[in-house]
Amino acid sequence: MSIDSVPVFSMNDKKVSNFRNQRIGFVFQFHHLLPDFSALENVAMPALIARRNPAEAFRRAGMLLEQVGLSARLTHKPGELSGGEQQRVAFARALVNDPILVLADEPSGNLDCANSLALHDLMWSMVRDGRKSFVVITHNPDLAKRADRIVNLLDGGIQSDK
Repeated sequence: MSIDSVPVFSMNDKKVSNFRNQRIGFVFQFHHLLPDFSALENVAMPALIARRNPAEAFRRAGMLLEQVGLSARLTHKPGELSGGEQQRVAFARALVNDPILVLADEPSGNLDCANSLALHDLMWSMVRDGRKSFVVITHNPDLAKRADRIVNLLDGGIQSDK
């Protein structure tokens, strides 16, 4: 199997870790933000780990936080952010390395309706532009309806695949 024509299953651990960091974004159901770092630093962290230029990493992190409506919260630490704001920081963090694939577990689960819709619109604009593919786990029927393919699971098995 390959991702973006890269045979990931034949890579050693170090190469697959680098590939994962640089080409796959993760949005976890629980944010897993680093508590001692600001929203901006949390978003920039994967780019810094990938040894990207720090000025560019922070510029991109700021741009992504602006896209998710958090430009006024850049210097706030996770403990100073609401659950929905933390969720949007985690979403921006998943995008900082410009991945081709984003794996997202309930990416808008902690958001109010307006912020959920804005996040969904951002996701689908990236898909339409051909910039990203998203695999999303959700209980949100409105989000699921927007997907190109819906796989329903029940008790660990595929119930339907449309």
